[in-house]
Amino acid sequence: MATTILLTTLNARYIHAAFGLRYLRANLGELRGESDILEFDINQRPLEIVERLLSRQPRIIGIGVYIWNVRESFEVVSLLKRLAPEVCVVLGGPEVSHESGLQAIVALADFTITGEADLAFAQFCRQWLNGTPPAEKLIHATLPPLEEIVLPYGDYTTDDIAHRVVYVEASRGCPFTCEFCLSSLEAPVRQFALETFLAALDDLLTRGVRQFKFVDRTFNLNLKVSGAILQFFLDRYEPGLFVHFEMVPDRLPDALRELIVKFPPGALQFEVGIQTFSLEVAALISRRQNYARLADNLTFLREKTGVHVHADLIFGLPGETLESFGAGFDQLLRIGPQEIQVGILKRLRGTPIIRHDAEWGMVYAEHPPYEILRTKFIDFETMQRIRRFARFWDLVGNSGNFPRTLGALWGNDGSPFREFLAFSDWIHTTLGRTHAIPLHTLAETLRRYLCEIRNEPLQRIDALLREDYAATGRNDLPPWLRRQGEKVGASRPLKSKQLPKRQALRTS
Repeated sequence: MATTILLTTLNARYIHAAFGLRYLRANLGELRGESDILEFDINQRPLEIVERLLSRQPRIIGIGVYIWNVRESFEVVSLLKRLAPEVCVVLGGPEVSHESGLQAIVALADFTITGEADLAFAQFCRQWLNGTPPAEKLIHATLPPLEEIVLPYGDYTTDDIAHRVVYVEASRGCPFTCEFCLSSLEAPVRQFALETFLAALDDLLTRGVRQFKFVDRTFNLNLKVSGAILQFFLDRYEPGLFVHFEMVPDRLPDALRELIVKFPPGALQFEVGIQTFSLEVAALISRRQNYARLADNLTFLREKTGVHVHADLIFGLPGETLESFGAGFDQLLRIGPQEIQVGILKRLRGTPIIRHDAEWGMVYAEHPPYEILRTKFIDFETMQRIRRFARFWDLVGNSGNFPRTLGALWGNDGSPFREFLAFSDWIHTTLGRTHAIPLHTLAETLRRYLCEIRNEPLQRIDALLREDYAATGRNDLPPWLRRQGEKVGASRPLKSKQLPKRQALRTS
């Protein structure tokens, strides 16, 4: 079946639905019936992707390009232009919206639309199909008024609702100017009409959606809107509901607190971008936050609510040292979020972070994801150590599999960062890899380290590991952890449906 306009992208994983493509299709107006969405993931072969695209006999192919798929997208575009040069290839997305003239994929495509293309893409399609294409290959979309945008939630299919993360947004933009972030380049925060947005959420609930991921950069900035959305979900709560928000960490007034405490455990997840605890580093990157209020808010969330807190730190920021980052990690761990995501600084196209390159010796990888390689204070070897630290922390610390045993690494007085970094170095030397490590292998390696390197009593560590296994609901104790004559169930990993909601969302 021929499709005039085909919208496509390569997602990082199947579970991620392309939110931007759904906006484009919803706003095609009279052309919507002549369009379709075909999504792929970065693990699929470009030849097979192109085969499926061309089988639909499109006249226009719109491709969403992101930092995680630009390499694969380049190969797809190259094949399309060799096999079907008559098909118009249009690029969009954050990766091609900045420094566009320097990119090979932009040169290869027919047109590129930068910025928010919700309405601009439809206008382009009308022009091209009418035989009057734009004179320039690079089209800069004007900022669309949100009241003119058709919401895209009807383009989530039954299959999407059953198997994928459903993304929603109540606002666009960010009031902050953090220099590492693309949001610092955006216009001030703009809100979708609240009544229309809540009606769309209600329709999604009616259709069976139970997991919502808000992509708003600052969900709790407008207290009236955030309060209304929280009340909306509270009024309609039923078991299985899970809602993810990205919040401003130092803004949580009593009115929001009173709503949040009413949600049962597991219903809400807050992603909190702290990034650094160093006042000097925060000033360098133009990041404004009140650390005293931040600590108070996170402590409240952990002690008084059932919210799952996912906190972000960035390693490699200008002026940051290994010691200052470690002190921030320890400070955050004492507050007690369920997850601490250690990210490596990326030089996203267009962001003003590059102004620090000379003074702070910032050297980035030339190719995506453009991660920092070394700085004035952090050499390449140390940067690699922290990359492994981040991976092993995700496997051991964030997984929730070893909370009791992990505490034995640093006890009551040690530095969790320093002690886990030493463990990370040891496990890398011992196993020689950071991926494809089964849970039993992780448990045995942690046990060996604590007993052989840290001289902890074997009986104590085994007792802690048994408690951790029991707490996760697993019944497949490894042989070396079983008591004599003890019978256990067959070895099997937890399936995503057995995991806590936030873990199922992240690991599916």
